Amino acid sequence: MSLPVVLRHKAAEELLAACNYLEAQREGLSIRLIGEIRHVIDRISTHPELHGIVLKDIRRAAVRRFPYSIFYRVTSTRIDVLAVFHDSRDPSEWQRRA
Repeated sequence: MSLPVVLRHKAAEELLAACNYLEAQREGLSIRLIGEIRHVIDRISTHPELHGIVLKDIRRAAVRRFPYSIFYRVTSTRIDVLAVFHDSRDPSEWQRRA
């Protein structure tokens, strides 16, 4: 059984910003990021408890090949993605969403 994954507004904004930045660095790089994010989201959807808890009930899934992590919360009906976060950023930003 898989759960639907919902990107919160702030997480969607972060993903868009990451794509814009990477595309400005090298054409096509944002497409590769989206592919890796999709892969992680598919895995989260089918195995929501695969990744460890990092704060309260929030879990962290690393994105392969990119220095980004997806922070999410599992509920009984869905998975809420709270942040798509560059690993070098101050974690207190996503932690305030907890």
